[in-house]
Amino acid sequence: MVNPIPESVKRVWDNWNIRGIILFSLFLQTILILFAPFRKFTANRLMIMLIWSAYLLADWAANFAVGLIADSQRDNQASMPEKSDLLAFWAPFLLLHLGGPDTITAFALEDNELWIRHFFGLVFQAIAAVYIFLLSLPRNKLFIPTILTFAAGLIKYFERTCALYLASLDRFRDSMLQEPDPGLNYVKIMEEYASRIEAKIPTKIFMLPEPTRKPIFNDTDILTKDGKLDDLDVVHCACYFFKIFKGLLVDIIFSFRERDESRRFFYGRMPEEAYRIIEVELNLFYETFYTKVEVIRSATGYIMRFLSFGSVVVALSFFHLNVEKHGFDNVDVRVTYILIFGAICLDTIALFMLVFSDRTFAALKKTDHESKSSGRKKSGMATALGWFFALKQPTWRPCPHKPGCNVLATHFLLRRWSGSFSGQNLIRYCLKGRPTRVHKVKSYLHLVIEKFIHYADTFISTAGKIVGFLHIRKVITFLGPIRRKVIKFFVSKFNQVIHCLLNRKVIPVFGIVKIIYCLRLKSNRFINSLGIIDFVNEILYVSHEPLSEDLWRFIFDELKKKSVYEIDTVTAGRISLPRSDWIFEDDLKSVRDQLRPYIAENAFDKSLLLWHIATELLYQTDGDSNSDEKEFSRLLSDYMLYLLIMQSGMMSAVAGIGKIRFRDTCAEAKRFFESKNVASDKEIKKACREILWVNTFAKPAAVKGDRSKSLLFEATMLAKQLNKLDQQSKWKLISKMWVELSSYAASHCDARSHAQHLSKGGELITFIWLLMSHFGLGEQFQINNDQGRATLIVGK
Repeated sequence: MVNPIPESVKRVWDNWNIRGIILFSLFLQTILILFAPFRKFTANRLMIMLIWSAYLLADWAANFAVGLIADSQRDNQASMPEKSDLLAFWAPFLLLHLGGPDTITAFALEDNELWIRHFFGLVFQAIAAVYIFLLSLPRNKLFIPTILTFAAGLIKYFERTCALYLASLDRFRDSMLQEPDPGLNYVKIMEEYASRIEAKIPTKIFMLPEPTRKPIFNDTDILTKDGKLDDLDVVHCACYFFKIFKGLLVDIIFSFRERDESRRFFYGRMPEEAYRIIEVELNLFYETFYTKVEVIRSATGYIMRFLSFGSVVVALSFFHLNVEKHGFDNVDVRVTYILIFGAICLDTIALFMLVFSDRTFAALKKTDHESKSSGRKKSGMATALGWFFALKQPTWRPCPHKPGCNVLATHFLLRRWSGSFSGQNLIRYCLKGRPTRVHKVKSYLHLVIEKFIHYADTFISTAGKIVGFLHIRKVITFLGPIRRKVIKFFVSKFNQVIHCLLNRKVIPVFGIVKIIYCLRLKSNRFINSLGIIDFVNEILYVSHEPLSEDLWRFIFDELKKKSVYEIDTVTAGRISLPRSDWIFEDDLKSVRDQLRPYIAENAFDKSLLLWHIATELLYQTDGDSNSDEKEFSRLLSDYMLYLLIMQSGMMSAVAGIGKIRFRDTCAEAKRFFESKNVASDKEIKKACREILWVNTFAKPAAVKGDRSKSLLFEATMLAKQLNKLDQQSKWKLISKMWVELSSYAASHCDARSHAQHLSKGGELITFIWLLMSHFGLGEQFQINNDQGRATLIVGK
């Protein structure tokens, strides 16, 4: 029988199986430490898949390599003692790899709950490494470097296990709980009160206000600073509020003190400053749940890191200077150097990231405000490193398609989140139309290429003038339009590649997405059978908009107005409901009764779909008006539908039967468009006009019954009601309603879903959720300022 595996392949495997797996493990660690931070500022599926694959393969490769070494060690112990020594030296490096880089301990939030599995993994892998080491005794030339590397590997693996343990939700909740508060002794007070009444001593119960809690910062600290916050002030404030509001993720309740302190501070801040503080704050959330920062940022952590790094450096020195290499295979020696230098380089990169992290700036920061009050000078290191934090501040660039509008365009290496939000449009989806964008901004690569083209053209023109090659100039002039078209084509493709790498698309290089789009149209049944319809729809029909400065300012101002209506914790919970009347609190009271059935009498998912369809119908048939409220309404409308349909897990608490309603509505819309011969998204305005022209004298439910959950023509009735308002009032009301729906969804989403999406580029709704908390909106504030302590007062 012919051997299916050639002898040459067997020899290669026997010689390189251990070497290859160990080097592959080191390669995976490099991928993780360099690319794991990318997932907090991009939700690109290719990038997430790369990180996910490396995360899973890293543990497998290290465990597999340990098994190979243990199996090979018994064969080499007598015949090849030098080989046995090197294998024993390599095993602790696999412990280092199992410890993982600082930039990722958990891929998903659920991984933190598996900390006990990693603890047992630490125990058994340490036993395996000790077993391999014992097999190399008693003539091990690498005894000392092996012991040093083993100690470093144990420390790194222990760091990862501790980080997972500290980030597990039960442990995190326990760390946030304060000492139990039984309150005053009710029985004792009542007995004393009864005894005084029996003695006919005039006595009454008087409620003393809660004693003032000493704040973490003094009255002259950064929280009371007037004027604009500088770059380092922002991270200082973010760290302060993070220590308070990190309990949001585990449903910790807050008192009026935290609410009033936070609200007072954010009332005095500009929207841009609030955005920067929340951005840093969410970055701190990400680091807490997905990295080793909570372990490293302690005295014990610094000592452990110093010992780990120092052990590897000393092992390198001993191996290089004191170990005689005679008898070792040259390839194995090179592999050993690669492992040692790889470990040192990974720790150096981790140190670099640690130094330039937000928590380092918060620890070193000594603001001018504090310096004047304490008489101390500002930290020299904070001043020296301040330039780097200035680079990380949000960059707002003008939108070329809308003068006067600035959109977020921070360089992707300096972002703390994706800086964009997605959108899905029901009408355009039913017409199989590709998504459109309101705001477009050129990527950095696009700008660089344009600069290069500009300088190349200048050089060619100047060279032609100086040299005087008239014929060449004529050729260049003749080829100029062709050259520009070719350059424009490649620039557009480069721009698409960079844009899609940093957003939630696959790379549409040279028409790949068009091919997928055509296949989608021809093979709906096949795609449905595979269960990837949502994946394909997200590629083809989901748009991605950069956050605009005006939109954030609008959201900030509206939530600030909402918080003004809050008097106590009862109204805080009421205002967070989608049935509240705060959007009618001004000149819109006249339409409250007509629109109340579309707000107060519907489930959240139904209200969202009704207002989404009505918004799109009015947006497409509203002429050429370009008010800001109109634009905000469209963006928030598409975004909320995207969350309802594409992120149903995040919206599970409020989603209801939203997906069923969406599918039924799409089916009715497609049937209607076919009857009106509307077959392309280029006719979307005509499609919307046709819908609005339908007579809606009777409610659809009265005609069709309630078997179908389609909302198409019920939304048409809402659009007709809104059309009775003047242009300004109409879009003012609609935009307010979308802020209301967004804030309700944000406050009712599971807090863990907000934390989960921090590792997928982040979501705008998470910013809204945290901003609401800072304004004191929500149900987490359950201790009023009138709930003081009772005492007995003797009257006259």
